[in-house]
Amino acid sequence: MLFDFYEKLLTEKQQTFLKYYFHDDYSLGEIAAEFDISRQAVYEHVKRAETVLESYEGKLQLLAKHEATARMLAQLEELVEQVVTQKELSMELHKLTQSFRAHIQGVT
Repeated sequence: MLFDFYEKLLTEKQQTFLKYYFHDDYSLGEIAAEFDISRQAVYEHVKRAETVLESYEGKLQLLAKHEATARMLAQLEELVEQVVTQKELSMELHKLTQSFRAHIQGVT
């Protein structure tokens, strides 16, 4: 998932190796053969790219924010199915609105 959020911030080589390795399920050996480099070199490129992705997430928190938003949306959908009365709906929507507002303020 980190790759999906931060792909464009990686070098072209990092993007290519990670796509081959994670998306296309190539082995390190297959990537090495494709690019005529050692398996160890591919491993180092992949590990370095993973470190970069984790660093971006540590600073920007885009994945964490996305997951929090998805959880709130799931809660909203669950409430819509569960709420019986207008008053209950109003109270629950108010709580969710406050949570979402706090989340958005934390994002900016």
